[in-house]
Amino acid sequence: MQHINLYKRSLVLILSVVLLCSLFTGCAPKTKTISFMVFGEPAELAAYQTLTSAFQEKHPDIEINLVHIPSQSDYRTRVAADLAAGTAADVLLFNYRRYAQFAEAGALEPLSAYLEDSKLLKAEDFYPQALEPFRYNDQVYCIPQNLSSLVVYYNQDLFTQAGVAFPEMGWTWNDFLSTAQALTRDTNTDGQIDQFGLGMEPTLMRLAPFIWQNLGEVADSDLNPTRLMLDMPENFDTIYFFTELQTLYHVVPNAEQEAAESSESRFLNGTVGMYLNSRRVVPTLRETAAFNWDVAPLPMKEEAASILHADGYCMPSASKEKDAAWTFIEFANSVEGQTIIAATGRTVPSLRSVAESPAFLNPDQKPASSQVFLDAIPIIRAFPILPFWAELEKIADDEIERAYYSQTTVPEAVQAIILRVEDVFVENAK
Repeated sequence: MQHINLYKRSLVLILSVVLLCSLFTGCAPKTKTISFMVFGEPAELAAYQTLTSAFQEKHPDIEINLVHIPSQSDYRTRVAADLAAGTAADVLLFNYRRYAQFAEAGALEPLSAYLEDSKLLKAEDFYPQALEPFRYNDQVYCIPQNLSSLVVYYNQDLFTQAGVAFPEMGWTWNDFLSTAQALTRDTNTDGQIDQFGLGMEPTLMRLAPFIWQNLGEVADSDLNPTRLMLDMPENFDTIYFFTELQTLYHVVPNAEQEAAESSESRFLNGTVGMYLNSRRVVPTLRETAAFNWDVAPLPMKEEAASILHADGYCMPSASKEKDAAWTFIEFANSVEGQTIIAATGRTVPSLRSVAESPAFLNPDQKPASSQVFLDAIPIIRAFPILPFWAELEKIADDEIERAYYSQTTVPEAVQAIILRVEDVFVENAK
């Protein structure tokens, strides 16, 4: 009888606890919610949706609120405002050229300790070309998801129609120009060019690899620059070659034509033969391009060179859910996470094991020549990591664009860049 009574009392106690848990949900695992903000075209967003869905299946106790800002410039404006206000998303994507100002201000959480303690990630598993640019003041601030180089996307159908050979490793600036000229056509004989050989942004990011290929330098030091070096004699030759693609040879759209329709849009709709970009355009091309296309390395002059395009997952220091945010960052950059995002075409994985696997080098998915991205890793260079680098780059972009569209001369543009960035260096040396 005593055993029966004890059993009844135990059963009543268990039922009471269950009832209280159901009423107040205090016994169920708490669901944490973190926000993750990204930018990009719809196909890029879909890649991140795939990633976050996979994460939530594995971690049902953490809910991801995915915030999408389509425009990259709008994204940067929003991130800066949110970080200043202490209201930023728990996980942000930053390009390596733009995080240092926020790290310097204490707005980003250092991730070195998290990385050292991780069971999923090891620093030595990443390509150093991807990880090192996210190291600032001896701390890793963001975990890189990718390390794309700048490559030439090309419309194979237009090449075939024009009887032009596909670009290959080792092709030269002269080959590049003659190919662009052969692909620039007035297809309906109305006296107006309606198919351009090349689409290319007139920015320092696009110009820099050509500078390095011609043995020039962008800055006087990669680690502690004090000035830009665009007034080097070698650099004048390069800048003339770069701008004359538009001003002299007209193989790229002029300012009015570019404003009417961007080079990226023209390439996507089949009216530009070659287009310079990083890996990020691949999901959109896979989804929308109605022609055969592939990628090729940049042409070369004195030596081969390309430029780093890398985004990293970063955590604001004001995040109230740092452990959950790190759990997502860790998953996204694990072999599993990077395999998922690589399959979407969005990235050149920063993990060596994933980059060299079929997840990235998939022969059944375009581009067929994805190996081009991996072959470029040894010749990739990065811009210096400075809190005010974005300001310097904006000055250079403004003047390069003016020269590119014949609104000023190359010497005037270079002089303006040197004088304007000197003021920025002086101001930040105080």
